[in-house]
Amino acid sequence: MPAEVFPDAKLTREAYRYIVDLVYRHSRINLGKDKQALLSNRLRHRLRTLKLGSYGDYCQVLQSPSGLEEIEHLIDLVSTNHTRFFREPAHFSFLSQEALPAIVPQLAEDGELLRVWSSACSSGEEPYSLAMVLADFLGVFPAVSWEISATDISRRILAHAEQGIYRNDLVEAVPPDLLKRHFQKGIGRRDGFCRIKKELRRQVIFHRLNLFEKKYSIAKRQNVIFCRNVMIYFDPTSRALLVQRLSEHLAPGGYLIVGHSESLFGIPHQLESVQQGVYRLRP
Repeated sequence: MPAEVFPDAKLTREAYRYIVDLVYRHSRINLGKDKQALLSNRLRHRLRTLKLGSYGDYCQVLQSPSGLEEIEHLIDLVSTNHTRFFREPAHFSFLSQEALPAIVPQLAEDGELLRVWSSACSSGEEPYSLAMVLADFLGVFPAVSWEISATDISRRILAHAEQGIYRNDLVEAVPPDLLKRHFQKGIGRRDGFCRIKKELRRQVIFHRLNLFEKKYSIAKRQNVIFCRNVMIYFDPTSRALLVQRLSEHLAPGGYLIVGHSESLFGIPHQLESVQQGVYRLRP
């Protein structure tokens, strides 16, 4: 039987370098040189689950024939899933007041689908916030069909997002009128929780996607792409590649929206800057 993992098991420099390089190759997440303690803490429970005696043993698992499945677990553990409803609200105001008024009338005239992509959707707060904005705006455009693609690298977090269930304190940023229209209050064992209503959940399609895989399982000609607070985890080369890939999936006149702390400065691209964090592909 494999040795027990003791609390003082050390993540060696060699094992750390191997895991950091592996994470980068598969996800472009750049852990850097100062995250050894963080990585050790996040992996400790995984080693216990696998009944491994050391981080070196864990590296051997990653190199084994079943390693690809474990690499997915590893990336899930190191990825950050910090989000909330209507985070950076200026972007949602821009969407409802400027982007949608510019895009939707032409789609209505052409009979085309409105496509919005939440490319790093985490636990679902961002795509459901988008869905509330779209549902309200499109009430006066009943002929326009719409869908939101919500992707993330973590299957675990996607499973949570798909359920659309949140603690009451996590929906405090949702305006009361939207909360009343789009959420169901939990009762009984679900007291203290609420759930996105089914008619809104069915507009959001969740599936796993690695932003650096060779081919995206996402339709091209997206009208709006949210990719916020993601590029901060990548090095300059990876950021440039990501912007290029996302731009290729924008419809002419479509918008790429990144986080307030991010910009495309120093990255070659063909987008025009609209406002902080908002870029547009010229028609």
